[in-house]
Amino acid sequence: MKPIEYRDYQIRCHDAILEKWQTHASTLAVLPVGAGKTVIFGKVIKSMQPRRALVLAHRAELIYQARDRIVEATGLSCGIEMAESTTCLDMIRDDVVIATVQTMNSRTRMSRFNPRDFGLVVIDETHHATSVSYRNIINYFTRGNPEIKILGVTATPKRSDEEALGQIFESTAFSWGIVDGVEEGWLVDVAAQRIVVHSLDLSHIHVSRGDLNQVELEAIMTVEKNVQGVCHPSLEVVYGVDANTLSALPQNQWPEFLTSLARKPRRCIMFTSSVKQAEMACNLFNRVIPGLAEWVCGETHKEKRKEILNRFRTGETAVVVNCAVLTEGYDNPHVEVILMAKPTLSLAHYEQMCGRSTRPLPGVVDGLKTKEERRAAIASSEKPYCRIIDFVGNSGRLKLISPVDVLGGRVSDAARTRAMGELMAGKPKLICRTLSNAEIAIKKEQREAAERARRMEEHRKKSLVAKSKFSVHSVNPFDKWDKSSQDKRRDWTGQGPSAELLSDKQKRILRKAGHDPSTMSLGYGRTLVGKILDTWYPERAKKEKQPA
Repeated sequence: MKPIEYRDYQIRCHDAILEKWQTHASTLAVLPVGAGKTVIFGKVIKSMQPRRALVLAHRAELIYQARDRIVEATGLSCGIEMAESTTCLDMIRDDVVIATVQTMNSRTRMSRFNPRDFGLVVIDETHHATSVSYRNIINYFTRGNPEIKILGVTATPKRSDEEALGQIFESTAFSWGIVDGVEEGWLVDVAAQRIVVHSLDLSHIHVSRGDLNQVELEAIMTVEKNVQGVCHPSLEVVYGVDANTLSALPQNQWPEFLTSLARKPRRCIMFTSSVKQAEMACNLFNRVIPGLAEWVCGETHKEKRKEILNRFRTGETAVVVNCAVLTEGYDNPHVEVILMAKPTLSLAHYEQMCGRSTRPLPGVVDGLKTKEERRAAIASSEKPYCRIIDFVGNSGRLKLISPVDVLGGRVSDAARTRAMGELMAGKPKLICRTLSNAEIAIKKEQREAAERARRMEEHRKKSLVAKSKFSVHSVNPFDKWDKSSQDKRRDWTGQGPSAELLSDKQKRILRKAGHDPSTMSLGYGRTLVGKILDTWYPERAKKEKQPA
């Protein structure tokens, strides 16, 4: 088996997890889609040997994906606990047990595992872990083995229902986002475009558990006019033609025009709000170009789904329309475009969908040591960036999530607002670059505004010339008793200037020594006179210092 070459951030994440376990029993690792979370926790499992590991996931695709990646990266034996598959046989003791949450929640299945046989529990797609089914498993293993470690990995730690992962995880060991991946040359940049569908009105939809009410959303998104309003511009995006190109042609000429283009259609995933919408959109695509699209949903038989996704991976099918299937655990770096036909208020849900297209093409960045080399390789590849297409209409009070929300965490609100305005201009914009340029422009404007304000204030003050009272006091730099005029005017008895109380003789001595008695308090004048006389008559000073 060829040893796997870990990326620098994967090693940092691995080390941070082990370090966090020195002081905490549970920790979280946050990485974006395409960062290789399975590779990372496979390395962690290897480091924890000979203690066994339990990996939990909620879907069959994630189970098989985890098994294949762990075996490839570590060479450890992996058993699957799911439906009819079991690893609890007398003669089998796999290093890693990979199980579905649904299966493990069966008391008869979970009780067959001894918690003290395990050193850690890994929870894939951890944002689901606040549910009762996950907590039942966690409680079973932590109560049976207080020394067991818990690791959660996810791309989206924030949940739309505001259930906090802090209820389960005591710490966060590592956090690395899409922007980090783009800047370090491991992920492609995101080009976003907003397309306004004038018939689409979402303003009256209610909010349920932090997102749009799905029943109300389905009713709107399956209106024939809205389906056509989404699919028409999507065809132009799939074939890479300018906006409204098809509008200038009769519909019966669309097939001939699109098939005559020299370029291949881009591979796209469309996310829909319902099965009905997915089927309607797929049918509309295929009415224009037969065989252009296929659709899948949760009820699609697993073998048929596998065949559809294989055709999509090879490029035989250009578009896959899906409802709640490809949001998590789907890995296809050839995806160039995400068609967001499912408006959402959930940042976590949007980020999961967006991340299906951010992987670079296979082999493009492998083996390159610097971020500059990787970014140059991506820029010169056949997939220099991915496209996220949002379909919007009248959303009223609702704040729909966009790529700016996903990638704008490091810039100011003003920069995000400006970037959103540029998206509404219609043409695709590279989001990371657009956000960065917006921030630079805003800071420049702020500096220029501050400079204008400073100049205006200086100009205003030029006419403000007024009389003021002041006094001048000459200081003798060679007089070691001379103090500032402020100190000389300080009355040690709190009475203020009282030179009129000095005797004529004292005043003469002060004047002779070069001091102005009119500026002095009584106490200071008398003391200064004494010091002057000590200088003039050293014998006097010695005599006063002798003990009585």
